[in-house]
Amino acid sequence: MTDETTNPLRVEISKAISENPVLLFMKGTPEQPACGFSARTVAILQSLGRPFAAVDVLPDPRIRQELSAVSNWPTIPQLFVDGELVGGCDIVTEMYQSGELQQVLGAEAEAAEPPAEQPQTAQAPPISIENRL
Repeated sequence: MTDETTNPLRVEISKAISENPVLLFMKGTPEQPACGFSARTVAILQSLGRPFAAVDVLPDPRIRQELSAVSNWPTIPQLFVDGELVGGCDIVTEMYQSGELQQVLGAEAEAAEPPAEQPQTAQAPPISIENRL
């Protein structure tokens, strides 16, 4: 038996990654990030206007431990797109600045400044998934 079949938490993490096209494992929630790196990553994703799911790793330390085992990435936040790890805050920031993140998310059109007449609240809120991990 593999770790994935004997560890229900790891199975749930893998399931969340595969079921959500854009998934951010973070400290806190998009509405209330609990660290600067998570806040910066959320701000970048929200600026692109693409919905994303988020999982708060703080309620259960095992989530962070098992996530690192699944992704082979030690730090939080971790952004997954189409089941693949994109990276943490620094990589997401660099990709955003170069325009590569917009391409990965299929958000090239939204990379430009949003129209001034569109209020900030008109953006779709991030898709929050229940923290079932």
